[in-house]
Amino acid sequence: MKAIDEAGVQSTADETPRPPLGEVLEFMRLLWAVDHQLKSTSKLMESKLGLTGPQRLVLRLVGRYPGITAGQLARILHVHPSTLTGVMKRLEKRGHVERTADPLDARKARFSLTQGGRALDVPTTGTVEAAVERALSRVPEAQLVGAQDVLTALAEELGVGNAPLRREPPHLSLRAG
Repeated sequence: MKAIDEAGVQSTADETPRPPLGEVLEFMRLLWAVDHQLKSTSKLMESKLGLTGPQRLVLRLVGRYPGITAGQLARILHVHPSTLTGVMKRLEKRGHVERTADPLDARKARFSLTQGGRALDVPTTGTVEAAVERALSRVPEAQLVGAQDVLTALAEELGVGNAPLRREPPHLSLRAG
C-alpha cells in the first residue's frame, strides 16, 4: 500500500522517508498543483461550455463592465493588452462579445457582451470560478486577506506588469461575486 509523506508524495512502505521540503519548495509544490488543476479544469470547461477558463474570466469581466476597453481589462487582469488579443478575437468570433469603436477615440475598441455572451455570463458548475467560490467559502476572511497578500507579493516578485499590484477597489475584491 502506498502512503502519502509529509510533502504529499506517494511512497511505498519500503522507501526511506523523504526529508521535509521546506517552506519555499512546499509552497511551490502547491502552486504547481493549483496551476495544473487550473489548466485541467480549463480544458474540461472548453469541452463542456465551449470556453476556456481565461476566456470565461474575460467574458465575466466584460459582463460586469459593458463598454470596457482592452487596456482596462488588461489592467484588471495585470497583463499586457496584447495578451488579451487572442482571447478577445476568439470570444468575438464565437459571437460572445462585440467590438465597437470608442466614440471619443476611434483607435480604441470597446467590448460588450452579445445576447449569446450574456447567456454564458451566469454562475455555472464545473467552472474555475465555481471551484474558487467553494474554496473561498471555507476560508475565514483574515486567512483570505493573508493569502491575497502572499499571492500579490509573489506576483510582484515575479514582475507582473513590472509595477506593484494595487488592491482592487471593493467592487473588484475577491469576495465580490
